[in-house]
Amino acid sequence: MTVLRDHALAAAFDHAARSYDTLVAANPGYHAHLRRSVRRLGLPHGGSGLKVLDLGCGTGASTAALAAVLPGAEITAVDASAGMLERAAAKPWPRGVTFVHAPVEHLAEAGVSGPYDAVFAAYLLRNAADPDRVLATARDLLAPYGRLAVHEYTLSGRAVDRAVWTAVCGGLVLPVATLLGDGPLYRHLWRSVVDFDTAERLAARVAAAGFAPVRVLPLPGWQTGITHTVVARRADRGAGGTR
Repeated sequence: MTVLRDHALAAAFDHAARSYDTLVAANPGYHAHLRRSVRRLGLPHGGSGLKVLDLGCGTGASTAALAAVLPGAEITAVDASAGMLERAAAKPWPRGVTFVHAPVEHLAEAGVSGPYDAVFAAYLLRNAADPDRVLATARDLLAPYGRLAVHEYTLSGRAVDRAVWTAVCGGLVLPVATLLGDGPLYRHLWRSVVDFDTAERLAARVAAAGFAPVRVLPLPGWQTGITHTVVARRADRGAGGTR
């Protein structure tokens, strides 16, 4: 099976943007899980006075989670899909939320520069052609000791978790997505989870990118063992950043 990457993947997300929120709403706990991962950043005082980067914001679900948990933060939300970003930007947002259309590789050209106190990346790394480069970029954009949360479908390594993921995709998600004309994208999304890092391997990848300490935290419900939050800090010496 061909895995979508770069321009082909962005185009597939553009096409799916019109129905993406509807499919997401059918996933129990989707929005609550994002808010839980934001809380796991551990930012103080509702994010007051802090700058947060939302990498791969899609139609704005992760941005909404950040705004709800961190109402005092300045949030920059970035995505490579123009269609997804258009949907996100059209929603009502509090002051301090900004949307930028750019792939991670071209953030500087789009005017996105640090330092940020935290980076939040939801459902992004497994869709990136070079996840290590994405993590390196996140590290470079963080202030010293800045915080990272990766919210991702990343399997525990148990066969039962892989079986549950495949059953849910094959029995529910793919049939509906195919009817909506977005079968190729959702077949990619199913396969991207199966082929991506286990949670343990993802934690090691984050550590290798210059983050420490790194913790892997499960999410509840049917996605236990399927979706995790990987939280870490930029590993630095010296003063600065959010402690």
